[in-house]
Amino acid sequence: MNRTTAGAKGAFRIQSTLEIVSIPAPRRETVRIFSDRIEAPNWHPNDHELIYNGGGLLYRIPVGGGTPKVIETGFANRCNNDHGISPDGKTIAISDQSQDDGQSVIYTLPIEGGKPRRITSLTPSYWHGWSPDGQTLAYCARRDNKFGIFTIPVGGGEETRLTTTDGLDDGPDYSPDGKFIYFNGDRTGRMQIYRMLTDGSHIEQVTHSDRNEWFPHVSPNGKWMVYLSYGPEVEGHPADKDVELRLLNLEEGKTSVLATLFGGQGTINVPSWSPDSKRLAFVSYQVLP
Repeated sequence: MNRTTAGAKGAFRIQSTLEIVSIPAPRRETVRIFSDRIEAPNWHPNDHELIYNGGGLLYRIPVGGGTPKVIETGFANRCNNDHGISPDGKTIAISDQSQDDGQSVIYTLPIEGGKPRRITSLTPSYWHGWSPDGQTLAYCARRDNKFGIFTIPVGGGEETRLTTTDGLDDGPDYSPDGKFIYFNGDRTGRMQIYRMLTDGSHIEQVTHSDRNEWFPHVSPNGKWMVYLSYGPEVEGHPADKDVELRLLNLEEGKTSVLATLFGGQGTINVPSWSPDSKRLAFVSYQVLP
C-alpha cells in the first residue's frame, strides 16, 4: 500500500530507496526503489541478501537487487523495524505488534521463516542487538513508565535491566568483541551516543555534538561506528526528516558524513553492516505528489 499523507501543500506519498554506501569513501548505489514505505535493512551474514520490513511483514532481497520474497512469520503480521539476524545467520529476532493489544513483543524464528517463538514476556519490548556469541539479546523496553536498556537470554527467561534514567535510553547494539553495548540516550538534554560494559557498568559518552544522534552500530571489524544524526531542533526519531548518516572512526576519533538524505525512522534502526565492514545498507525516502 502506498503511504499517502495530507499536508499543507496537499496530499503526497512516500517512495523508498534501498541503498548501499561504501566505507570509508562514500559512494552510494541503489539496490531497489519501492513505491511504498520499507524500513530497516539487515545485511545477512552470507553477504548475498538484505532483509527489511514493510507493511508489517519481513522480506529478503539480493544485495545486487532483484525481486523481494516474503519471509513467513505466521501470526506475526505487524512486524516493526526492530529486527536482526543471529551471528550464525540461522535465526532472526523480530519485534511484532500483532498480539498483546498492539504492544511490541520480541520473538525469534528460523531465518527461512517459520513459527515465531516468544522471548519477552513483558511489553513493550523492541529488539536492537544480538551478542556476538549468539546467546543474548539487547533491547529497549518500557517498564514502570520508564524506557531503558535490557538484555535477555536468547532462549527467553528473566530479563536484566541495564540502565535506569528519567529520560530515554534506546538503540542498544553490541561491539563485535562482545565487550561493550553502544546505545543512545538524552542524559545531556540532547540525544547522544554512549557505551557501557555489558553488565551496565562504566557508562561513558561517545559523541559530543550539538545534534541529536541515534542508533549506533559498530562495524564487524571494530573500526567504525555509524549512527543516524538529526538536527538540534528535532525531538525523538521521527520519519520524513532531513538527516545525516555519520561515521565515527573509533581508532582516530574522527567523524565524517557518509550521506545526507531525507529519512529518519526506518533509515537505519538496526545493524546493517556488510560482513567485510566495507559497505552499509540504509533506506532513504522521496516525496512524490
